[in-house]
Amino acid sequence: MAGQARGMKLKTPKGLNTRPTVDSVKESIFNILNPYIPGSKVLDLFAGTGALAIEALSRGAELAYFVEENRNCCNIIRENLAHTKFLDKGVVYCRKVSNFLREFNPENIKFDIIFMDPPYSRNFIQETLQLLMENDIINDKGIVVCEHHRNEMPSDSIGNLRKIRVKNYRDTRVSFFVNG
Repeated sequence: MAGQARGMKLKTPKGLNTRPTVDSVKESIFNILNPYIPGSKVLDLFAGTGALAIEALSRGAELAYFVEENRNCCNIIRENLAHTKFLDKGVVYCRKVSNFLREFNPENIKFDIIFMDPPYSRNFIQETLQLLMENDIINDKGIVVCEHHRNEMPSDSIGNLRKIRVKNYRDTRVSFFVNG
Protein backbone atom coordinates (compact mmCIF):
# COMPACT_ATOMS: atom_id res chain seq x y z
CA MET A 1 0.00 0.00 0.00
CA ALA A 2 1.33 3.43 -0.91
CA GLY A 3 0.09 6.95 -0.23
CA GLN A 4 -1.93 7.86 2.85
CA ALA A 5 -2.37 4.23 3.98
CA ARG A 6 1.27 3.32 3.32
CA GLY A 7 2.37 0.15 5.08
CA MET A 8 -1.10 -0.98 6.16
CA LYS A 9 -1.92 -4.63 5.52
CA LEU A 10 -5.37 -5.47 4.21
CA LYS A 11 -7.41 -8.41 5.42
CA THR A 12 -7.90 -11.22 2.89
CA PRO A 13 -10.36 -14.13 2.95
CA LYS A 14 -9.19 -17.63 3.77
CA GLY A 15 -9.14 -20.18 0.95
CA LEU A 16 -8.79 -19.87 -2.80
CA ASN A 17 -12.09 -18.16 -3.69
CA THR A 18 -10.34 -14.88 -4.47
CA ARG A 19 -7.21 -14.19 -6.46
CA PRO A 20 -5.69 -10.98 -5.12
CA THR A 21 -3.71 -8.88 -7.58
CA VAL A 22 -0.01 -9.64 -7.18
CA ASP A 23 1.87 -6.71 -5.58
CA SER A 24 4.21 -6.25 -8.55
CA VAL A 25 1.24 -6.09 -10.95
CA LYS A 26 -0.58 -3.65 -8.65
CA GLU A 27 2.51 -1.45 -8.42
CA SER A 28 2.84 -1.38 -12.20
CA ILE A 29 -0.85 -0.51 -12.65
CA PHE A 30 -0.56 2.38 -10.21
CA ASN A 31 2.66 3.67 -11.76
CA ILE A 32 0.66 4.06 -14.99
CA LEU A 33 -2.47 5.50 -13.32
CA ASN A 34 -0.86 7.79 -10.74
CA PRO A 35 -1.40 11.08 -12.64
CA TYR A 36 -5.13 10.33 -13.06
CA ILE A 37 -5.97 9.32 -9.49
CA PRO A 38 -6.14 12.56 -7.42
CA GLY A 39 -9.79 13.65 -7.08
CA SER A 40 -11.10 10.74 -9.18
CA LYS A 41 -14.21 8.64 -8.72
CA VAL A 42 -13.31 4.95 -8.82
CA LEU A 43 -15.37 1.81 -9.44
CA ASP A 44 -13.93 -1.58 -8.45
CA LEU A 45 -15.81 -4.46 -10.12
CA PHE A 46 -15.30 -8.04 -8.88
CA ALA A 47 -13.64 -6.22 -5.98
CA GLY A 48 -12.50 -9.19 -3.86
CA THR A 49 -10.77 -7.53 -0.89
CA GLY A 50 -11.12 -4.05 -2.37
CA ALA A 51 -7.34 -3.65 -2.59
CA LEU A 52 -7.27 -1.84 -5.95
CA ALA A 53 -9.80 0.86 -5.10
CA ILE A 54 -8.46 1.23 -1.55
CA GLU A 55 -5.02 1.81 -3.08
CA ALA A 56 -6.59 4.49 -5.29
CA LEU A 57 -8.19 6.12 -2.22
CA SER A 58 -4.83 6.03 -0.48
CA ARG A 59 -3.31 7.86 -3.46
CA GLY A 60 -5.93 10.61 -3.49
CA ALA A 61 -9.10 9.32 -5.16
CA GLU A 62 -12.19 11.17 -3.93
CA LEU A 63 -14.66 8.27 -3.80
CA ALA A 64 -14.72 4.52 -4.49
CA TYR A 65 -17.56 2.12 -5.18
CA PHE A 66 -16.91 -1.60 -4.65
CA VAL A 67 -19.00 -4.33 -6.30
CA GLU A 68 -18.56 -7.90 -5.12
CA GLU A 69 -21.14 -10.68 -4.90
CA ASN A 70 -19.44 -12.76 -2.17
CA ARG A 71 -20.86 -11.64 1.21
CA ASN A 72 -17.72 -12.62 3.11
CA CYS A 73 -15.62 -10.50 0.75
CA CYS A 74 -18.07 -7.58 1.13
CA ASN A 75 -17.56 -7.71 4.89
CA ILE A 76 -13.79 -7.84 4.39
CA ILE A 77 -13.94 -4.78 2.11
CA ARG A 78 -15.84 -2.88 4.83
CA GLU A 79 -13.27 -3.99 7.42
CA ASN A 80 -10.42 -2.90 5.13
CA LEU A 81 -12.08 0.48 4.57
CA ALA A 82 -12.43 0.94 8.33
CA HIS A 83 -8.84 -0.19 8.96
CA THR A 84 -7.47 2.29 6.39
CA LYS A 85 -9.84 5.03 7.63
CA PHE A 86 -11.58 5.34 4.24
CA LEU A 87 -15.00 4.13 5.36
CA ASP A 88 -16.49 7.57 4.58
CA LYS A 89 -15.12 7.43 1.00
CA GLY A 90 -16.22 3.91 0.11
CA VAL A 91 -19.58 2.44 -0.87
CA VAL A 92 -19.89 -1.36 -0.97
CA TYR A 93 -22.49 -3.12 -3.11
CA CYS A 94 -22.82 -6.83 -2.39
CA ARG A 95 -24.30 -8.07 -5.65
CA LYS A 96 -23.50 -9.51 -9.06
CA VAL A 97 -21.57 -7.09 -11.24
CA SER A 98 -23.93 -7.53 -14.20
CA ASN A 99 -26.98 -6.70 -12.04
CA PHE A 100 -25.23 -3.69 -10.52
CA LEU A 101 -24.31 -2.29 -13.94
CA ARG A 102 -27.84 -2.75 -15.29
CA GLU A 103 -29.51 -1.11 -12.27
CA PHE A 104 -27.01 1.44 -10.96
CA ASN A 105 -26.87 5.18 -11.28
CA PRO A 106 -29.49 6.90 -9.21
CA GLU A 107 -27.32 10.02 -8.99
CA ASN A 108 -25.92 9.93 -12.54
CA ILE A 109 -22.45 9.23 -11.17
CA LYS A 110 -19.78 8.65 -13.79
CA PHE A 111 -16.44 7.13 -12.95
CA ASP A 112 -12.96 8.27 -13.93
CA ILE A 113 -11.25 4.94 -13.25
CA ILE A 114 -12.82 1.50 -13.33
CA PHE A 115 -11.00 -1.60 -12.17
CA MET A 116 -12.26 -4.99 -13.21
CA ASP A 117 -10.63 -8.22 -12.13
CA PRO A 118 -13.17 -10.94 -12.91
CA PRO A 119 -12.60 -14.63 -12.27
CA TYR A 120 -10.32 -15.94 -14.99
CA SER A 121 -11.63 -17.96 -17.94
CA ARG A 122 -15.32 -17.33 -17.21
CA ASN A 123 -16.05 -14.97 -20.15
CA PHE A 124 -16.98 -12.03 -17.92
CA ILE A 125 -14.66 -9.52 -19.58
CA GLN A 126 -16.50 -8.83 -22.83
CA GLU A 127 -19.94 -8.81 -21.20
CA THR A 128 -18.79 -6.42 -18.46
CA LEU A 129 -17.13 -4.02 -20.89
CA GLN A 130 -20.32 -4.03 -22.99
CA LEU A 131 -22.47 -3.29 -19.91
CA LEU A 132 -20.13 -0.44 -18.93
CA MET A 133 -20.70 1.18 -22.32
CA GLU A 134 -24.44 0.52 -22.48
CA ASN A 135 -25.05 2.08 -19.08
CA ASP A 136 -22.94 5.20 -19.67
CA ILE A 137 -21.11 5.32 -16.34
CA ILE A 138 -17.60 6.12 -17.62
CA ASN A 139 -16.53 9.75 -17.87
CA ASP A 140 -15.16 11.00 -21.17
CA LYS A 141 -11.46 10.05 -21.13
CA GLY A 142 -12.22 7.66 -18.26
CA ILE A 143 -9.95 4.64 -17.91
CA VAL A 144 -10.90 0.98 -17.54
CA VAL A 145 -8.22 -1.33 -16.17
CA CYS A 146 -9.02 -4.95 -16.90
CA GLU A 147 -6.97 -7.75 -15.34
CA HIS A 148 -7.37 -11.09 -17.11
CA HIS A 149 -5.68 -14.37 -17.98
CA ARG A 150 -3.20 -14.20 -20.85
CA ASN A 151 -5.44 -16.51 -22.91
CA GLU A 152 -8.42 -14.13 -22.64
CA MET A 153 -8.17 -11.13 -24.91
CA PRO A 154 -10.88 -8.49 -24.83
CA SER A 155 -11.74 -6.74 -28.09
CA ASP A 156 -9.64 -3.75 -29.11
CA SER A 157 -12.73 -1.55 -28.95
CA ILE A 158 -16.27 -1.65 -27.62
CA GLY A 159 -18.37 1.41 -28.37
CA ASN A 160 -16.22 4.39 -27.42
CA LEU A 161 -13.83 2.25 -25.36
CA ARG A 162 -10.46 1.81 -27.06
CA LYS A 163 -7.70 -0.47 -25.84
CA ILE A 164 -4.58 1.68 -25.54
CA ARG A 165 -2.15 -0.57 -23.71
CA VAL A 166 -1.59 -4.18 -22.66
CA LYS A 167 0.94 -5.24 -20.02
CA ASN A 168 1.97 -8.87 -19.59
CA TYR A 169 2.90 -10.51 -16.27
CA ARG A 170 3.36 -14.30 -16.60
CA ASP A 171 -0.20 -15.72 -16.78
CA THR A 172 -1.80 -12.33 -16.17
CA ARG A 173 -2.49 -9.55 -18.65
CA VAL A 174 -3.70 -6.08 -17.84
CA SER A 175 -5.53 -4.23 -20.61
CA PHE A 176 -6.09 -0.47 -20.37
CA PHE A 177 -9.03 1.13 -22.16
CA VAL A 178 -9.93 4.81 -22.57
CA ASN A 179 -13.43 6.10 -23.19
CA GLY A 180 -13.59 8.52 -26.08
